[in-house]
Amino acid sequence: MTAANYKTPKPSKSQHAHIVQYLGLKIVSGEIAVHEKLPNEIDLCDEFQVSRPVFREAIRVLNAKGLTYSKPRIGTVVRNKLDWHLLDPDVLFWMMQSTPENEFFKTLSTVRRVLEPELAFIAASTATEDDILAMYDAYDGMQKAKNIEEFIQPDINFHLAIAKATHNDLLVYMSKMLIIPLQQSIKVTSLRPNLQSYSLPRHKAILTAIENKDPLSARHASLVQLEDTKIAYDLLKSSTK
Repeated sequence: MTAANYKTPKPSKSQHAHIVQYLGLKIVSGEIAVHEKLPNEIDLCDEFQVSRPVFREAIRVLNAKGLTYSKPRIGTVVRNKLDWHLLDPDVLFWMMQSTPENEFFKTLSTVRRVLEPELAFIAASTATEDDILAMYDAYDGMQKAKNIEEFIQPDINFHLAIAKATHNDLLVYMSKMLIIPLQQSIKVTSLRPNLQSYSLPRHKAILTAIENKDPLSARHASLVQLEDTKIAYDLLKSSTK
């Protein structure tokens, strides 16, 4: 994708969003390195054919995402990666676009192993009848799915229902922030044959343990499900070599 793609005149409301997308991806991919200054403001305004107020709005967005900081007489500089807001949906999306798939999958798998079994553990103690019904509703959607596209959203709804069953707003927020990479993970691992015959029993085990108020079994069932996800990914990657 080149800057020229963003030179087609667009309504001013969306101009800065296209600049954010273009520069954000360059930063996250490392094309514009950490501690490196962005090109001169005047030059970038000419390149994107936008006014300085529009460009400055784009920079404010990048600053708000933790990717850059701006100082008078210095300009806009890329922050250390540790300062980036990695759970920001845009930043996550740029990471997915610019990171090799296997590397990103390993990163996401580690995060899921830290988060999801503990969500299931907590939910087994805190879930209400309505929470259990929401999990069953999502599970029913997975059962009825006729293809991968129909399967993905109920699967995500299942995991979000578990997070909501913890009744911890911060955990729910963190889970929602991971929806974008989770969608991609499910899309990849759902490509294996007989998807439902593998996936449904493992999700049902989590649901049953939560319904039975059995935190240890819920945690274990979640770990088993995540291990199955890793196995599915490894098998798919080896079959495409």
